[in-house]
Amino acid sequence: MRSIKAKLSSSLLFIVLFTIAIISFLSNVFINQQFTAYLGRQQELKAQVITSSISQQYTLDTNQWNTDYVHAIGMFSLYEGYIIKVYNKEGEILWDAQAHDMRLCHQIMDEISTRMRIEYPQLDGEFYATEYPLINSGQRIGTVSISYFGPFYLNDNDFRFLRSLNIVLLGVGGFSLVASLLVAHFLAKRISRPILKTVEATKLIADGNYTIRLEEDSRTKELKLLVESVNHLASSLETLEKLRKQLTEDVAHELRTPITILQSYIEAMMEGVWEATPERLQSCFDEALHIGKLVGNLEHLAKIESENLKLEKEEVDLYSVIDKVVNTFDKGTEEKQVTVDIRGPHTAAYADRDRIQQVVVNLFMNAVKYAGKKCHVQIELFETTEITGFYMEDNGIGIPSEELPYIFERFYRADKSRNRLTGGSGIGLTIVKSIVEAHGGRVSVESKLGEGSRFTVILPKQ
Repeated sequence: MRSIKAKLSSSLLFIVLFTIAIISFLSNVFINQQFTAYLGRQQELKAQVITSSISQQYTLDTNQWNTDYVHAIGMFSLYEGYIIKVYNKEGEILWDAQAHDMRLCHQIMDEISTRMRIEYPQLDGEFYATEYPLINSGQRIGTVSISYFGPFYLNDNDFRFLRSLNIVLLGVGGFSLVASLLVAHFLAKRISRPILKTVEATKLIADGNYTIRLEEDSRTKELKLLVESVNHLASSLETLEKLRKQLTEDVAHELRTPITILQSYIEAMMEGVWEATPERLQSCFDEALHIGKLVGNLEHLAKIESENLKLEKEEVDLYSVIDKVVNTFDKGTEEKQVTVDIRGPHTAAYADRDRIQQVVVNLFMNAVKYAGKKCHVQIELFETTEITGFYMEDNGIGIPSEELPYIFERFYRADKSRNRLTGGSGIGLTIVKSIVEAHGGRVSVESKLGEGSRFTVILPKQ
């Protein structure tokens, strides 16, 4: 298996090589096309210049040609690959390059043809002649026939230019190749480094080291999200591990006290130290009942959180459910001198009546338990077009801010003393959260220490 660094490097290198090859090919084709078109235009322009230069060698006043200059122009043109033949206005040959030096003309024609056949074998060019009229002061004074290799030809300077251009293109390609290798290596290393660190971190997390955190400051959005996700995973697992250990301790604590009491009472009665009186047997029964209640709550919570929980949904009037629960606990609220105020409309939710009633019972019992004497509990209902719910607020002892994220966890209680007379089993709020979420709703809490707590339950209407 290849590493991600090798794959990235090879992929980037292939892309760059392919891009360079395409650009070089297209550049070469484009430059050649433009250059050959330019050469064709230059040949035509050169023919016009030759024609103009020869026309100027005729004097209208004397009707005479300057044959020496015509000869010079013809020879100069011959060395540039242009074979000319000049006729006067009567059609008589005034000067002919082939007649002047047939061997030189054939030599130049053979050199040009051979060079073009070697360099451009696909061109299939040849020498052809074109006639141009000689005009002087608006009068036609003759004709010139110019033969040159077509559709274009290149001299030594042109070939040197093209070779230099190809060398430059090869140099640019080579430099781009080296630069692409360096860039690909750098990018692959930069991208793979946080991934490799993430792999190492996930291995440590899998081995149980949940305190590991990545500190990779990547500017790549996806890599940054990956690092943040791994850190969040480690943090969540660390929290879950703490809660798991806390759960074990809490279950052991909740069971240890009643079991110890039962064991000591029964042992004392078995050894004859205590008489098996109805009161002591009642104490044993109460402790056994406490254990049974704890186990029952755990079974109930497991059932609620399982996928097999079936909700018997119907249209439920939340106001009526809350009012019924409050009236049920009238005796308890009167003893603690707790006042209760219910406000808001009669809102309807499509829910399981018994489950929602249990939510209200758990929250209300929790509020009364920690409200203290002569405190106030306010319940306010609300609704929108899509949701309905209620607030339950008390002005009791409140919950420390650092405890709020864990308040719905099993057996978690902000009361570290775990007084069995007031602490309960510690899973009432867990049941509340499970029931509400089973309905597709959500529950949240806001609290300040010494000022009270406010629980919010939101349920969908449908």
